[in-house]
Amino acid sequence: MVTTDHGPRVEVTPAAAAVLRRLRAAHGPLMFHQSGGCCDGSAPMCYPAGEFRTGESDVLLERLVVAGLAEPVPFWMSRAQYAVWSHTRLTVDVVEGRGSGFSLEAPDGVRFLIRSRLVGS
Repeated sequence: MVTTDHGPRVEVTPAAAAVLRRLRAAHGPLMFHQSGGCCDGSAPMCYPAGEFRTGESDVLLERLVVAGLAEPVPFWMSRAQYAVWSHTRLTVDVVEGRGSGFSLEAPDGVRFLIRSRLVGS
């Protein structure tokens, strides 16, 4: 996992935490992966834990601790995307609207998105 003196690399808003609790109840343990592609590929995708295979081309940024969940939610990012975003801290939020069909929240009419803020490296 990436460590920093600037606090957690990734945080979750209360609204996103509520969606994660609902998804956890329906699907079991969860994970995020952020690939950095265009369109929906630039949004964090939420999957059942282990459904998306990670490897050498991915970086574990954070294990998100969400109140009400039995286990942390790992947040992975492609190594190439991390090279671009390494100077930021990310916040997972949720908004109304349709996101990717591959992310677990899509059928609920909401989508996860990333808000970022610059920090020193």
